[in-house]
Formats: sequence, C-alpha cells, structure tokens
Amino acid sequence: MLHHRRIVIIPTYNEIENVELMIRKVMSLEPFFDVMIVDDGSPDGTAQKVKQLQQEFPERIYLEERQGKLGLGTAYIHGFKIALAKGYDYIFEMDCDFSHNPDDLIRLYQACAIEGNDVAIGSRYVVGVNVVNWPMSRVLMSYFASKYVQLVTGMPITDTTAGFKCYHRTVLETIELDKIKFVGYAFQIEMKFTAWKYGFKIKEIPIIFTDRTRGTSKMSKRIFKEAFFGVLQMKIESLFRTYHRPMPPVEV
Repeated sequence: MLHHRRIVIIPTYNEIENVELMIRKVMSLEPFFDVMIVDDGSPDGTAQKVKQLQQEFPERIYLEERQGKLGLGTAYIHGFKIALAKGYDYIFEMDCDFSHNPDDLIRLYQACAIEGNDVAIGSRYVVGVNVVNWPMSRVLMSYFASKYVQLVTGMPITDTTAGFKCYHRTVLETIELDKIKFVGYAFQIEMKFTAWKYGFKIKEIPIIFTDRTRGTSKMSKRIFKEAFFGVLQMKIESLFRTYHRPMPPVEV
C-alpha cells in the first residue's frame, strides 16, 4: 500500500463503553491508521482509558483533552490543525459509537489514494437507504434533510450530513478552517459545501450505517435547527465569496 500517513479523528463525550473497542479495532487495520481522540471533558473516564491505551500503542494514539462540551465542529477543526501540523497526508472523521464501521476506513482511503479523489464520503443514501436500528421517523428526517440541502446548495452529494469522511490534506489546507462557522451537524454540510465550491473531487462510497448500541445519542432539536437555517445562510453568503485555490508550485 502507498506510503501515506493516515490519521482518524474521533471526537468523544462519555464514550467509555465504546472507546477501547473502537481504538483496538482501528489499530488492527492494515494499512495502519493512527488515531486522535478529541475528548470534551468526559466525566465517565473516556480520556483515562485512552491514556492507558497510549501505553500499549505508543506514537499511534493522540489525546486532546478540552474543557467542557465545545461542539463537534470545533473538535474536528482542532484535530485537523494538529494532524496537518504533524504532516499527515489523509485525515479521517469518524464517530466513536460504531455507527460507522471502521473496516470502511480502508475503502474511503482507497477512494482518495488510489482513485484520485480529494474527499471520500461514507454515504448512507448513495444506493437506497442503508441505515440500521433507526426509527423510520429519523430515517425520513435525515433523508429529506439531505434532499433539502441538495436543493438549496446545488451540491451533487446525496448524504450531505454524513460524518464519515476522508480528506486529502490539501483540502483542509485550502479551506480556511477558522471561517467554518457551524458546530453541530451543519458543520458536516459546510465542510462538504466549501470543498465542493473550491472544486475538489468528491466521491461518495456506499456504507451501512448502524445506530449506536452502547452509550447515548447526542442529537438535539437545536442541532437540527442550526442545520436547517444555517444552510440557507451559508448558500446566501457563498454568493458573495470567491473560491480560489492556490496554484501548486511550479517544479523547475
């Protein structure tokens, strides 16, 4: 497999039931993926468990401890900046609750590294609706939310709120991370929209999404509202913004 450095960023809040299982699973994959846990002050001992695992897998697990629940978007941006500074080539986003199957990291990586895409998205809706354990009301809400986002933004992406992704580092270097405003699920939409506006090559990879069986969901009405109104605001603001990618340096 190609000599790329890969890291999976996993935000956590009270994931003691999942975090060790998840890290061990990712550590077992080939090619190798390093892991960065961004923990928002979990009172249940999530960070302590990660510190134990760091002894077992030295230099492959990073832990970023933050004070209090600061939101999904800020957790990822915090992680992106560190991963870029550490020189990683491919940077992944994944949930800790096994709703995303860690085996699919390899497929997302191949879609970028071998097929030449800049962003790969683990998509629930690219072929039918692949969601397990969700009540029909939530499946419909999520599916039609994605349709709404597609309609407003014009993005040719079927799963606009997906949080299972692979980025080539160039995408994260080009997107001005400090200008990304949203912190909840709208963060996922804004990142895809901005990457698309910059003209990056995006591919959706069909995955099966299985709702968490351990721990509790973090979804709330406030998060959903941010996504609904935020998309309109984001689209309007994009009309007054230019998206120029820096030209690659000319080799002499």
